[in-house]
Amino acid sequence: MQYSRFFRTLCSTDFQQLLTNSIPILTAVGLKILGAIALWLIGRWLISLSTNLLGRTLRRQKIEETLIQWLIASVGVALNIALVVAILGYFGVETTTFAALIAAAGIAIGAAWAGLLSNFAAGVFLVILRPFKVGDFVQAGGITGTVHEIGLFATTIISPDNVSTFVGNNKIFGDTIQNYSTNPFRRVDRTAQINGSVDANAAIALLKQKLLTIPNVVPNPAPDVEILDFNLLGPVLAVRPYTHTDHYWQVYFDTNKLLRESFGAAGYPAPEQQIAIRQLNS
Repeated sequence: MQYSRFFRTLCSTDFQQLLTNSIPILTAVGLKILGAIALWLIGRWLISLSTNLLGRTLRRQKIEETLIQWLIASVGVALNIALVVAILGYFGVETTTFAALIAAAGIAIGAAWAGLLSNFAAGVFLVILRPFKVGDFVQAGGITGTVHEIGLFATTIISPDNVSTFVGNNKIFGDTIQNYSTNPFRRVDRTAQINGSVDANAAIALLKQKLLTIPNVVPNPAPDVEILDFNLLGPVLAVRPYTHTDHYWQVYFDTNKLLRESFGAAGYPAPEQQIAIRQLNS
């Protein structure tokens, strides 16, 4: 009984002393945690305020929306990393070591994601240099179609047969880019085979007059119609009206119809190969 009473007294004394010594430590830790929470909330509010202010400022400058989003995301990531480092420093963690770890991780991630980063960098240059914009009809990265979206890593191009193709920005930026929408008009190239007995000058004059009646063919420059080549059937005419790229295929097909109808209405004979056979008397 005496030993049991002594043990309880000893435990009670140690517990009270431990509790007395722990209260200041727990209080300090609690205040640190509350301070870190307050620092996190205030920091997040300031980051949100800064990124929103940056976005409004850039939009007032009429900067491309894709570049604005990229800048806001980059600034947000950098500020959040700085906030985390500041909170760790508040708790007494050696931030120089942590910064070195972040730098090492960044190098490792950069090496592993070299392809993505090259696409990312190319996307930034595409937005800044603007070789094309959304809605332009282009040939880029081996794909021909209308630009639907210029993303940070890939550009979406919708081909004339309505297929969406995602092309890496680095492939586009490192290859030849043809923008069919930059100039106000483009040339439609067709050829017309006429019979050797037809007056080529009359056919040329007829087509130059008829081509201007096709909808969306621009009058200036006027359509080109000239003799392109000769073969066994007769002269081959180059038929080249001009139109905006939005109406290219409409003018292309209408030109084919016009060639067929105009030559038929004019009574031109169909092209046919003529072979002369001569008999030599021995």
